[in-house]
Amino acid sequence: MYLLYSLLTTIGMILLLPYFLARGLGSGKYFHNLRERLGKLPRAILSAASGAQGSIWVHAVSVGEVLAGLPLSRALKERFPERKLFVSTTTRTGQDLARERMTFADGIFYFPLDWAFSVRRVLRVLQPALIVVLETEIWPNLLREARRSGVPVLFVNGRISEKSFKRFSALSGIFGEFLRWVLNDAALFLMQSEKDAQHVRELGAAEERVEVTGNLKYDFAPPRTSAIGDWLEKQMAEQERWPVVVAGSVVEDEEEPVLAAFDIVERVWRRALLVLAPRKPERFDAAARIAEERGWKVARRSRLSLNAPLDEEADLVLLDTVGELAGLYRLADAVFVGGSLVPRGGHNILEAAAFGQPPVFGPHMTNFQDMAVDFLAARAAVQVANERELGATWVELIRGEEQRRRMGAAAKALVESNRGATAKSVERIAAILNAKRSGE
Repeated sequence: MYLLYSLLTTIGMILLLPYFLARGLGSGKYFHNLRERLGKLPRAILSAASGAQGSIWVHAVSVGEVLAGLPLSRALKERFPERKLFVSTTTRTGQDLARERMTFADGIFYFPLDWAFSVRRVLRVLQPALIVVLETEIWPNLLREARRSGVPVLFVNGRISEKSFKRFSALSGIFGEFLRWVLNDAALFLMQSEKDAQHVRELGAAEERVEVTGNLKYDFAPPRTSAIGDWLEKQMAEQERWPVVVAGSVVEDEEEPVLAAFDIVERVWRRALLVLAPRKPERFDAAARIAEERGWKVARRSRLSLNAPLDEEADLVLLDTVGELAGLYRLADAVFVGGSLVPRGGHNILEAAAFGQPPVFGPHMTNFQDMAVDFLAARAAVQVANERELGATWVELIRGEEQRRRMGAAAKALVESNRGATAKSVERIAAILNAKRSGE
């Protein structure tokens, strides 16, 4: 089955090659990291890993996993200072954020393609004592080669959405036995919720290898004051701009509904300002074009001088950067968390909640369903069905300062009450590392 899996993976890569060529030749998006994806790590990693037997390898797919794994990775480095810590990501945005935020790591690189030879190359270089995979990105060859090398793999902050569970279940008739082999190559699954734990058990993970430790994302530490945040706060005061609406993690096909919703706000308050943050860098130009074509005056973050005032005529600030969104939620009078007005599964609402902002999101929150249910039950968030409801909700929250503060306090309290997953995960990781050391 592993041969078949590798063959299918290879065929898939060949079939997708024209797409990668078309997208990558101009931007270099898929080729700048090809050597690393084939297991050829850069010299800096080779130097850092030299003689580093017993390192810790943390894998975080993209921005969301990097942010969730930041406190955990830092805690592991502090708990085990004698061990080298290496971090891999899959996406370029995740890589950039990891390099910016995880300066304590001994090396950051791109995750290898899941072929046996590329995985072996990385294992030989890093000589890990342990591999930590954030959430539940299952790579059969990585798990198999790690097991063969005597390296335990832990899934931390594990999550299996209903959509993923149904997809895996549909394939269980053909690949069920193979999936059970793969899952039981892992040493431990530390899952976010009992539902996630039950899903992974039903897919074949052994009962004794599955535990519930909570959601790492609740341990998110609000960022310190940033240059763009301080500058924007000053501009708001000097220009008497109010209210400020922050729409974060907006995805393709959401830009126009968000702009339409903000139009409802701007009809009530002509000095309103929208901060629009697309989820992916490839949407920066498209979002700016869509806004300008609708007649909005756009100020792009990448072109702003923080030594000059904001254009008085600007209707919105387009946040075409990575890693600056979370700190801007503190300035908002109303927020929206994207990926939820259209069926993309939603995004993390905790960054807004940690600043005492009641998150507003759309009907599509399958990736954060339990979290959304908890916030709605605590009256700490608002779920809307469409752009009209979004605009009306923003107006209601801005007008109802007392209601907004009450909901924001409930949101912040919910974040605080659910903290602790990082500490639990570190203890389980430490137990495995200590047991491994005793057995060596």
